[in-house]
Amino acid sequence: MDAVQVIAEPRRREILRLIWDDELSAGDIAARFEVTFGAVSQHLKVLRDTGLVTLRKDGTKRFYRADREVLGPLADYLQAMWATKLDTLARLAEEAERNETS
Repeated sequence: MDAVQVIAEPRRREILRLIWDDELSAGDIAARFEVTFGAVSQHLKVLRDTGLVTLRKDGTKRFYRADREVLGPLADYLQAMWATKLDTLARLAEEAERNETS
């Protein structure tokens, strides 16, 4: 599977967003989803197998971080996509606030 196919899956994109700037344990990542730990673990394996995330082991814990270098031009695409979503969310929140005060 190539990187584009891997990030086409929404949960994998969300995992990458979570670990874009921060290193998180597999348990911390799984806690943010409404699916089983096993399902998240499978997504992490795909991300790991394609080299899109780095893995650091500390005892029994595994910590993940997005590898922006490996993502190459896809990193810019993902950041732009997330920024657009945040801009849209901010605009909707501002509109809702204006409507409440009107």
